[in-house]
Amino acid sequence: MESGTSKLASDVTGPLKGIRIVDLTSVVFGAYATQMLGDLGADVIKVEAPSPTGGGGQGGDIMRWAGKLPDGAAEGLGPIYLTINRNKRSVLLDLRTPAGRAALFKLIASADVFTSNVRYEGMKRMGLSYEDVKAVKPDIIFVHAAGYGSDGPYAGLPAYDDLIQAGSGAADLLNRMDGNPQPRYMPSLIADKVSGHFMSQAVLAALFHRERTGEGQFVEVPMLESITSFILAEHFYGHVFDPATGPWTYARVTSPDRRPYRTLDGHIGLMPYSDQQWNDFFAMAGRPGAMSEDPRFASYKARTQHIRELYALIEDLTATKTTQEWLDLLMPLNIPVVKMNRLDDLQDDPHLKAVGFFQRYDHPDAGPYFQMRPPVRYSQTPANVRRHPPKLGQNTREVLAEAGLSEAEIDVIEAEGGLKTAAS
Repeated sequence: MESGTSKLASDVTGPLKGIRIVDLTSVVFGAYATQMLGDLGADVIKVEAPSPTGGGGQGGDIMRWAGKLPDGAAEGLGPIYLTINRNKRSVLLDLRTPAGRAALFKLIASADVFTSNVRYEGMKRMGLSYEDVKAVKPDIIFVHAAGYGSDGPYAGLPAYDDLIQAGSGAADLLNRMDGNPQPRYMPSLIADKVSGHFMSQAVLAALFHRERTGEGQFVEVPMLESITSFILAEHFYGHVFDPATGPWTYARVTSPDRRPYRTLDGHIGLMPYSDQQWNDFFAMAGRPGAMSEDPRFASYKARTQHIRELYALIEDLTATKTTQEWLDLLMPLNIPVVKMNRLDDLQDDPHLKAVGFFQRYDHPDAGPYFQMRPPVRYSQTPANVRRHPPKLGQNTREVLAEAGLSEAEIDVIEAEGGLKTAAS
């Protein structure tokens, strides 16, 4: 992909301008959520530990150390880390020390939101419970990114994307499609990312409540409940009723034949929706009587009940023309159709290029890299990219100074082992 180099935005224009988030989360769930909030203008302070976390052998967020770096890039700026940690500043505090915790409370006193994915019992042991934090900042919004809700038997257990996919039913979907009895995880950190969306939504709702009432609150975002509600939005299906009226899963989307359709030179995504669109599609495909002559395809209900036969017929028809021929035939009729992209194709997709979705930046420590621009457009308060993902501890001193600590006080905390900077 050829592209010019984008420049970081110089001003905060998003709707969360003036909101400060002190963020103890790491890996994907919380980091993804706080990046979305940072894109919206929040000042996100990423507090990291100098000791290794998650078995990575290095300090800070373990995702710093995942993946291959280009030659000459500074360590700790791995590809997944770069993808979900822009618009943040990094502060390196050792919360095992009294000095480190004291520095954290200075930051909390200046914050609107405090986020953590440390297990809550561990937070209590460190003196960082909601009650402890609220004593310093009464209107704080304390967001706990949890694996499981605190009032259930799984409360406090460790949780990762694999575990939550296994526990939520997500790992029971692919085998229902292809008949392979082996359960499998979806090839995406879907539990982390969906929970991250729930978390960012929760922060916005709590901020809105505080704006109206002045009240902060404790917010718990459990992964299992979040992804289960996401999976069952369509797959609860017949079990919504008591007694059940049908099976689990929406048959249309778990059909083994639901996939992009072959063309002479590739694949297309095709989704006629209304009866008129189906009639038009069959006419263009040389089967004008398909709906009137075959009761299996005559109505939405009939098509749903005979979805495998419908999908098989479509693929027989689409295989007769090229991808571009289908686009040229179906788009003028307003029949939903798209060329299937492989991952390798995305950066050259004409629509994504036209909207500037992939933006190339020059990171001072990692070199040239790509970011995906914030996807949602706001007419009055646009989200933007203002900061590169930071090096570990890059902003420790400047952030603590903003919180009211003098250089001498910061030196004392550093001497007592409470903080580190990128160079120390």
